[in-house]
This record gives sequence, structure tokens and C-alpha cells, in this order.
Amino acid sequence: METAVRSAMHQAGASALTQLLQYDPPDEERRAIACPCGHSAHYKELRTKAILTVVGSVKISRPYYLCPQCSKGQCPVDAELGIAGLESSPGVRRMQAVVGSEMPFAKACEPMKVLAGLEVPAKAIERAAEAIGTEIARRDDGEIARAKQLILPVVSRQNIPIMYVLMDGVQIPAVAAATEGRAGSTEGQRARTRECKLGAVYTQTTVDKEGWPIRDPDSTTYVGAIETADQFGPRIYTEAWRRGWEWAVIKIVIGDGAVWIWNQADLHFPGAVQIVDLYHARQHLWEAAGLLYPYDAVAKQRWMVPMKDLLEHGRIELLVEWLRGIATEQASAQPGAAEEISKEAAYFETNAERMRYPVFREKGYFVGSGVIEAGCKSIAGVRLKQTGMHWTVRGANAIIALRCCRFNQRFEDFWEETRAA
Repeated sequence: METAVRSAMHQAGASALTQLLQYDPPDEERRAIACPCGHSAHYKELRTKAILTVVGSVKISRPYYLCPQCSKGQCPVDAELGIAGLESSPGVRRMQAVVGSEMPFAKACEPMKVLAGLEVPAKAIERAAEAIGTEIARRDDGEIARAKQLILPVVSRQNIPIMYVLMDGVQIPAVAAATEGRAGSTEGQRARTRECKLGAVYTQTTVDKEGWPIRDPDSTTYVGAIETADQFGPRIYTEAWRRGWEWAVIKIVIGDGAVWIWNQADLHFPGAVQIVDLYHARQHLWEAAGLLYPYDAVAKQRWMVPMKDLLEHGRIELLVEWLRGIATEQASAQPGAAEEISKEAAYFETNAERMRYPVFREKGYFVGSGVIEAGCKSIAGVRLKQTGMHWTVRGANAIIALRCCRFNQRFEDFWEETRAA
């Protein structure tokens, strides 16, 4: 019965909306309007167009103008209503953007039908979600371009004890055209993914009774795109500035040790404390243990005990010395393993000052990058890495921009700005 009532209300709403969208012919003063070709388009007739709205299909009747010079027609009302060249209303496209950002486009048809009572094809959801995501990305790019010209958003003075910037990368399955000319992880094979660079910004005000840092509730925002590190740097900097980076008393950048992260940190966040995520550092030790004891789990665990102790106590120089000694011992017996262990030693040596974990913990700082790891999963992984998915760069970036906008709780602001424009 309730479904029948909803259907009847939609029908009544569609009928009322149709009546509201019946326009009269223009008066004599408005029978000619400017045409993009530089001449004038003249009123010809009232034309009808079917539009899918949140209450169902409606028909709009509006003035149609035709230019005698270029033979192109236009309906100015369509632009005012946000339906120019489209078959659905802004309200429906807003719904499509939400469901399209959350699930595969084909699966999104069901919630549109069950929750909104609208029959919408998957392709329409895909077009709407990607178009809105592209518009969000375009606005973000405009803000980034202004930031490059030092035209930064005005941010009121804030009390921010500690602000964190985190960066990481996540691989997105891509179509062949998006990976052409790129080498894959397996020698001789083409790449099948593209890296989405993701950034997170959050703040910390206090620590708990035991001295562990506490992230401020609802303070995390994300940015991301498939782009080069040099393009991503201004993106994460703009987001940090928008969040009040200028007013943060202590500024911290956390990463997994990738060179591109520290290059961008040095360039855009000079003077910030740099911390290598402790869990990634441990992973490097586990990889070394796996090289030395590939088939002996007990020996691997036993070898890790003193190594982890050195790492977590910030005694990186001694850790490097031990690793180099092990590499020398293994040079003749396991030359391949020795070379890889030498690389691990270089990793720890390069990042030694970023691994002073006792100092960081004493000051109440985070030393893990769980927030950005969670972002890689929640922003990109759960939506763009499902079985059988292959993305174009443009399509993936549109959905990433849309998801970041929604995660950052700025989607309604974007929609209000779009409506006002």
C-alpha cells in the first residue's frame, strides 16, 4: 500500500511539475536573442522535451530559437534549468552521482529503482557520475592553478596544535590505452594498472592518558588523482593550505619512504617534521628476513626480534651496520639476497632521521600511516578495484574526485555552488 501511495504521489508531482514547465511564447521584445555565431537567433515555436525528474518523467514546453545564418537552434530555458543537452534533471543527476560513486554503475540501477522509484539505465548513471566528478575535478584544478600563482584561499586564523599531511599511492586497474608504453612489474609485460596518488590531511589536539596521540574527530580530508608526483604536490599542498596549514604550530609529513613523497615534502612542506611510517619500516625488515630464511618461519621470527628492537628504539645507524654486515657475509653464498639486503640497508640509512620513533612518541606524534592506508582502500580500492574493472584515466579521476568530495563532506557545498551559478 505504501508503495502504491508513493507511486500515486510521484504521478501527481509529475503532473504538477509538467504544468509548471509550460512556458509561454516570448513577447515581441524577446523574439530575437544572440547566437554564438555572432548573429541573431529568432523565435520559431514552442518545442516539447521529455525530462526524467525525481518524481518521474515530465514534459517541458519552451521557446525554440533558430539562427538563419548558421542554422543552429537553441532553447535558453534549458540552460537556466540545468538540462541543456541532457535527459534528466539536476535532482536525478545528483542521485546518480551518489550511487555511481558508491557502487558499479550496473548495480546502481537497483537502488535508483527501489529507493527513488526511478528506472535509470546503467549508462546514464555512468555518464552523470563521471560528468559531475569531472566538474568537481575541474574546480579543484582551478583552485590548484590559482595556488600556483600564489592566489591562495583566505583561511581565517585557527588554533591548530598539530597538522599532518600523508601521501601514498594505490594501483588502479586500467584499460590498455591508459597503460600503453608503460612497463609492468613483470619483465617483458606491459603495465595493467596506473598509480593513483592519494593524500590525507588531519589534525591532532591532544593525547590520551597513556600518551598516545588522538586524531581530532572528523578532521580527515582526502585528495587524489592519477597523475605525476609533480602534479600531485600542488594538489596536496592546496588541500593542506585550505585546512589551515599556515596556522599549524607543528607540521608533520608521514610517508612510506617512497622517494617521490619526500621530494614533494621538501618542495611544498619545507621545515615540516618527516616521519617514515613505522609499519612500512617493519615490512622492510620482514622482507630482509624472508631473503635470509625463506623456508624457516621460526628462524625468521628469531632474527626479527633484535632488528625490530633496534628499529623501534631509533638506533638506525646500528641497524644499518648490522644489515651491511649480513650482506657482506652472504655475498658469496647468496649474492642475490646480499644485494637486496644492501638495498634495505640503504633504505634505512637514507631515512634514518625520519625513524627517530622514541623521540616522536615522546612528543606525542603519530608514527603510523593508517589513515592514508585506510583512504587508499575506502576512496579507491572499494570502488575502483573490483573484479573485472578497467578504467580510463579520465573516468577514474572523475570518480576519485567525486568520492573525495563526498568523503570530505563538500558535496552539498558543490551542489549549492552549481545551483547558484
